[in-house]
Amino acid sequence: MPTPKNRFQDFFDDHTYVALKNYLYNYLLRKRKIEKFIEKTGGEPILEVGSGLSPMITDINPVVYMDLSLSALQELRLKQSNGWFVVADVTCLPFKSKSFSQVVCSEVLEHLRDDALALKEIVQVMKPSGSLVLTFPHRRFYYAADDRFVRHLRRYELAEMSDHLKKVGLDPVDVRKILGPLEKLTMLFAVYFYIRLQKLASKDCKTSCRRPPPDVIISILKWSNHIYSVLVWLEAKIMPRSLSTVLLIKAVKR
Repeated sequence: MPTPKNRFQDFFDDHTYVALKNYLYNYLLRKRKIEKFIEKTGGEPILEVGSGLSPMITDINPVVYMDLSLSALQELRLKQSNGWFVVADVTCLPFKSKSFSQVVCSEVLEHLRDDALALKEIVQVMKPSGSLVLTFPHRRFYYAADDRFVRHLRRYELAEMSDHLKKVGLDPVDVRKILGPLEKLTMLFAVYFYIRLQKLASKDCKTSCRRPPPDVIISILKWSNHIYSVLVWLEAKIMPRSLSTVLLIKAVKR
């Protein structure tokens, strides 16, 4: 069965999305949480799998940014001068075995038909005792229209993901909450309104609809995301882990 088209390629070609992506509340929260688990390498490269145009690691160098999308990496390279940029498939990594002591993989596995193969490839390029920082959509019962919209093939239970990691030689050593039910409701509404606006736009205009909104609108959206990220962070802190919509696992290679 063919792999589904990369849904994010549609977004990478949208000027408004590109302008706002690095300021979206859920991106900001994932990035802050992941950065706490990354250690300084002393010059040793870190691999970020599926970085897109909004990587999780930006202040620690050097980093190998890897993604399927050439246009996303080209956009990232304009903003992120340091590092290496590699177009590749995570199910067939073009790196030597035992190349990296740290790997980041955030919101990637749920898009892949063969997530087990992707994990095997990641472990193959990790050094012994190396670490993987992984985030993923949590709880199957949350699977809904927003997941289908971004072509999530699945959501994971925590025990299920832990088993996947152990099978490929990784031992989970830490689990953290990132997002909760409020984020889920927000994304459902966002997807609904995005689809409605796209339908209206397709009737009323052509190329002009691809132009970004005025700078003042972009600024308002950026600040509102920063403010909203605080509310979502607080909600995730008090919610039990069983209700988390996104989890982080740090795992170490045996």
